[in-house]
Amino acid sequence: MEKIFENEFKLTTREDYNVVLSHVKKLIREATERGALDDPEDDNEYIQEIGRLSRLGAEYESEYIQFTHLKIKKKSPLIREIEDEMYKRKIRQKELSEILGIDGPTLSKIMHQKRAISMRTAKKLHKSLNIDPKLIIEFA
Repeated sequence: MEKIFENEFKLTTREDYNVVLSHVKKLIREATERGALDDPEDDNEYIQEIGRLSRLGAEYESEYIQFTHLKIKKKSPLIREIEDEMYKRKIRQKELSEILGIDGPTLSKIMHQKRAISMRTAKKLHKSLNIDPKLIIEFA
């Protein structure tokens, strides 16, 4: 499986974005043919790479592409930082909710910016994920 943009954390050109889209489509085709997408609970190299590239593409879209027919709420820098830490540590929301000592639905509401972050959770974000306290204060 060919990997692209391995050391990139952000796409900045439409050309790179188009390359990523094309590669994701190719990976999905290849993974489907090999049966790598059959088990929804599986976490193989195809799923990881498709997810990584999809995140790069989604971040480019949210920053550079205007979808006038859709109402898209931009993620706060704090939510992005939490997601980046989850990705770096290879943890899912379920594991993060356990680390933070909150239930899954509460974490989901926080991640979708439908619920404020409590002071207790803010402290745990800083201590457990090393999230910058200034970022927490400004965007919590």
